[in-house]
Amino acid sequence: MGAFDEFIGRDAVDGLRRELLRADPSREWGALGAVHASLESHALKARSDLVARALGADVGNDYAVAAAAYRTALASELFRGWTIWPVTESAVTLALADGSPAAFDDALALLAELTPRLTSEFAIRRLLIADLDRGLAAVREWVHSEDEHVRRLASEGTRPYLPWAVRVPALLGRSLDLVPVLEALRDDDSEYVRRSVANHLNDIARHDPSLVVDVARRWMDGAEVPRERTWVVKHGLRTLVKKGDPGALAVLGFTASDLTVSTPVLSATSVTVPGELSFDVEVRNDGTAPARIVLDYVVHYRKANGSLSPKVFKLSSATLAAGETRRFGRSHAFRPLTTRVHHGGPHALQVQANGVLSKESAFDVVVA
Repeated sequence: MGAFDEFIGRDAVDGLRRELLRADPSREWGALGAVHASLESHALKARSDLVARALGADVGNDYAVAAAAYRTALASELFRGWTIWPVTESAVTLALADGSPAAFDDALALLAELTPRLTSEFAIRRLLIADLDRGLAAVREWVHSEDEHVRRLASEGTRPYLPWAVRVPALLGRSLDLVPVLEALRDDDSEYVRRSVANHLNDIARHDPSLVVDVARRWMDGAEVPRERTWVVKHGLRTLVKKGDPGALAVLGFTASDLTVSTPVLSATSVTVPGELSFDVEVRNDGTAPARIVLDYVVHYRKANGSLSPKVFKLSSATLAAGETRRFGRSHAFRPLTTRVHHGGPHALQVQANGVLSKESAFDVVVA
């Protein structure tokens, strides 16, 4: 197992057990103590699941007992860290098993209390699946919390495509209902919260780009838009900008369409991994007014099955005078990464300016 998995390792579980013994000494928390033997061969998520099940066993699968122990444990500043993940998951499992509205609502409140100690963004998803309207009622209240972690939970826990988290299919059709939540948090004092709002917007753009463009346009309307909100909008539109979405580009002031992008000139016809490939490209403003442009370049990576998959990278931004031609260049590294395996064979590169794509320039990748 990797070092990442050790976030929920023997020492962490021992620490959690000590805190729960202090919180509720009437219980031995024996299942939690015995979970060591099962941890070693599992990755982080599976370890969280094992600990959550042990917690449920130790409280007799009784939500009220678990909630009382967890709330008492919160009095200790040591009750925090990655083992809070299985704590939140166990609370949700027991509340859903209880089946009562009181347990459901209390679990939502408990997640808000626990989220400052790590995050409750993963556990809340199953409550949203079970009763989205009831869950969203709590979320709307959280935006007024004095705690930045709770405010962030309102945005992060309801993201349509939250990484690592279970999907909540109904959220895809309820984006409009979440806009007031995001609007309440767009100018939050905490960058932690604002970043979540931007990522939530970017998520919505995957299935409802027109809604995101409309929201962004409204948020940017006015003479004095706060600098922090401008960042939220730019970050929230980042995927649409990479796709050359005209509406997103217009919101950010990139409106020129009379552009000519030359075919990129490559420094070589092949690159050996590890290595670098340089390219130059010219962009001409054929319009009669200055043009603000944003440039990206697209590397079409070869996949294991021989097909090509595009990946967009930032290049530059500039303002071109009417009739002006400007050259831009960059070197792109081809190195082994944990997130990308290079496959030898034909690849291609393009440049886009305000969504206007150049022709492809082909090259080969050689895997040494």
